[in-house]
Amino acid sequence: MNCLIVDDESVSREILTFLCERETELNLVSSFSNAMDAFRFLNKEDVDLIFLDIHMPDFTGFDFIQTLKNPPLIIITTSDQESALKAFEFESIIDFLRKPIDPDRFKKSVQKANKILSEGKKGSSNTSNTSTSTPHHFFINIDKRLIKINADEVNLIEAKGDYIDLFTEKETFHVHTTLSKIFEKLPQDSFFQVHRSYIINLNKIIDIQDNTILIQKSVIPISRSKRADLMKRINLI
Repeated sequence: MNCLIVDDESVSREILTFLCERETELNLVSSFSNAMDAFRFLNKEDVDLIFLDIHMPDFTGFDFIQTLKNPPLIIITTSDQESALKAFEFESIIDFLRKPIDPDRFKKSVQKANKILSEGKKGSSNTSNTSTSTPHHFFINIDKRLIKINADEVNLIEAKGDYIDLFTEKETFHVHTTLSKIFEKLPQDSFFQVHRSYIINLNKIIDIQDNTILIQKSVIPISRSKRADLMKRINLI
């Protein structure tokens, strides 16, 4: 199993590295001291298992899990036993190791992960929470910060080349991503792509006239091919 360590404590990373290297089932791909670097790595590479610390500066392990579209199996490592209760909210978390980590307990945890993967049960763990629907929040990467966005506060999203402009009630964010990728993070019952350059929140529509939509003070074009589908989505009397 290809695995990853995410822990801000250097001693903890060294101990976990030592334990991983003792297990023939594990192939330690890399280790990171912060969630942001691990997030970037996982955007390019796939792993089967993450040993994840919960209490890290600025960004908790639980927040990190929620940024991952398809999280691998996760084993929590922490000195805070109370975190185990919250861990049950995430199907991707399969075990909880309390620091200082006992080698025998570590081995049993690895065996559990190996069994889940070998039995093909990973599919049920590829979600950031117990719900199978799209979460009502997501995170965007702005200047090395991960900012939580509540989907119901998003008015519209406009494509700008390799970037998008995401308009909320109070702010506008310039994000390096594509319209199709951000659309995957949005609740499909509330959002609709009305044009190749625009996604709108259906709940924020003020007015529709001819081939345009008014959202706040923004006038959004409607593609001719999208108009009929849009009419089916709104609550038309």
